[in-house]
Amino acid sequence: MYNLRNASIALTRPLSRLKPSSHVTYRPFTSYTSSSLNTVQIYHSTSHNPYLNLSIEHHLLTKSHPDSILLFLYRNAPCVVIGRNQNPWLETNLSALRYGLPSTNNGEVKLVRRRSGGGAVFHDLGNANWSVICPSAAFDRDRHAEMVVRALKRIGVDGVRVNERHDIVQDVKSDGKESTFKVSGSAYKLTRLRSLHHGTCLLDSPNLGRISPLLRSPAEAYIKARGVESVRSPVRNVGTDYDEFVDVVVEEFEDMYGEVEGGCVAVGDDALEIEAVKKGVDELVSSEWIFGQTPQFTFSTQPSDADPRPRPKLPDYLPENLEVSLTVRHGQIRDARMSGLKYGESLDGSSQDQAISKALVGRTLHEVRDWHKALEEASPVSLESGRVGKWLNGLFGVGQI
Repeated sequence: MYNLRNASIALTRPLSRLKPSSHVTYRPFTSYTSSSLNTVQIYHSTSHNPYLNLSIEHHLLTKSHPDSILLFLYRNAPCVVIGRNQNPWLETNLSALRYGLPSTNNGEVKLVRRRSGGGAVFHDLGNANWSVICPSAAFDRDRHAEMVVRALKRIGVDGVRVNERHDIVQDVKSDGKESTFKVSGSAYKLTRLRSLHHGTCLLDSPNLGRISPLLRSPAEAYIKARGVESVRSPVRNVGTDYDEFVDVVVEEFEDMYGEVEGGCVAVGDDALEIEAVKKGVDELVSSEWIFGQTPQFTFSTQPSDADPRPRPKLPDYLPENLEVSLTVRHGQIRDARMSGLKYGESLDGSSQDQAISKALVGRTLHEVRDWHKALEEASPVSLESGRVGKWLNGLFGVGQI
């Protein structure tokens, strides 16, 4: 079981694999205009870049004709995508993301913050992403999830349905018992005129057994956060390939809205020629967006009135009376209180604690690359040990893995 929290993964295979019966031919995205007269449109990404695919999707949402209905299909290289109002230090293990998966060429699993709400999810080439953009007046949380359910049933996937959380689940019977697994999650974005419903479908991901460490934060027990927390669900693959999934989703979409006039638009790196798309990518890859958009949260090693949860016992190698409390808003430390560190003999403990606490206020959390160095710089005298800094490095996903 891993933490799906609004599943998402994406793929791309040769565009020629779409069935001729769907009457889809391909034309370049550069021919796209927001004033297109085609009421029904389909787009398919040739890119596995999650930052680009989400920027293309956002461009289609904001620039398409207000009366049009669009389907966008894509898949991404391995990455973890968090919701617009989520906390990366709470939802992910940042060190594990940098270490990556055996299946990734460069090791690292990218962290992405999307513009829609919902929870955190792992993407890879064994999962399909589908998006439907339509007038806000026609928005319905289940309508297009049901479209995907019908598509899956068309290719023989049994037991799939939309549940009360608007996710697609699969009921599986084994040894006389029935279990329910999440195979697709959704997220939404609504504007005055347009609505976006994007979802996923786990097809044949080879990484289901490797994902849990990526989505389990070592700092979770110490963080009290505003914003949206993810819901953990058992998941499974539906057991089909991407091309077949694309075919049947296109067929179901056209059954609902009519055949596409003018053909499907193939879109990929050529979309970077559009300034708004390029700016969207630049924003999504920036640390100011990924980390700086995080709603306020508190990290505390001790229970408080605001967060009375019991805390885990601190490691034995840490000072016995260590207490750490940080209030962080949009990535910046707004309040810091540290006590119990072991110091040299030149200052008493309370003065040392105050000096370090004061110096940390105003620091940007995601720009602290080594907590021992940060504490040393904040301290008027040398610290006796680097163990506190090493421990904080592990919780916040910095330093050596």
